[in-house]
Amino acid sequence: MNLLRTYLADFVSLLFPELCLACEASLVAGEHILCSDCRFNLPFTNFHQQPDNIVARQFWGKINVEAAYALYYFQKGGKVQHLMHNFKYNGMQQIGNLLGNIAGGQLLNNPILKTVDVIIPVPLHKKRLRERGYNQSTCFADGLAEKLNAVVDDENLIRTVATKTQTHKSRFARFENMQHVFEVKNPQLLEGKHVLLVDDIVTTGSTLEACGVELLKVPGLKLSIATIAYAE
Repeated sequence: MNLLRTYLADFVSLLFPELCLACEASLVAGEHILCSDCRFNLPFTNFHQQPDNIVARQFWGKINVEAAYALYYFQKGGKVQHLMHNFKYNGMQQIGNLLGNIAGGQLLNNPILKTVDVIIPVPLHKKRLRERGYNQSTCFADGLAEKLNAVVDDENLIRTVATKTQTHKSRFARFENMQHVFEVKNPQLLEGKHVLLVDDIVTTGSTLEACGVELLKVPGLKLSIATIAYAE
């Protein structure tokens, strides 16, 4: 019976092959979401080994960040962009959990980031959340939490204003666009905690900076940042 199931599964995979969500190559037995080549050879940043990496430097002199990190480099037209498009716009929430697991495995080797207590995803406005059906940053946070043994809090930091897209805005315009957009509902729950603020892609860091400004008003809170990808 088990042999028959195996043959049937192989036959179905021939007719309807499952594809890698980064490169679109056919997946083979044992592969899921990503093919083995993409799983091991997508452009890792290794920022967890570089305390003064380019993401961390974006926040120097702006907000006090313990550590900052991105899993991949984002290149226009590249495999990471294709993967992120599937994740963000094609409803493939499972991508976030997998990438969170991969990132969490790296962060366990970082003496600062492995001490995180609470993981907070950058929130979507409730209107955008209804339209999309999920917050991709929360999916990533869930995967991270599994590895870091931390708690995900996706209700405390809220977006009170539905901002327009940040695309094609300058760094200053992006920062201005994000002023007074976020609010911490119950700051007492975060007092003295090491919070990991997470998002999908970081470019100028304006959104993360605006969130960080609000979070750092909480007494004793330590802030770190993690994203799936860094885009120049």
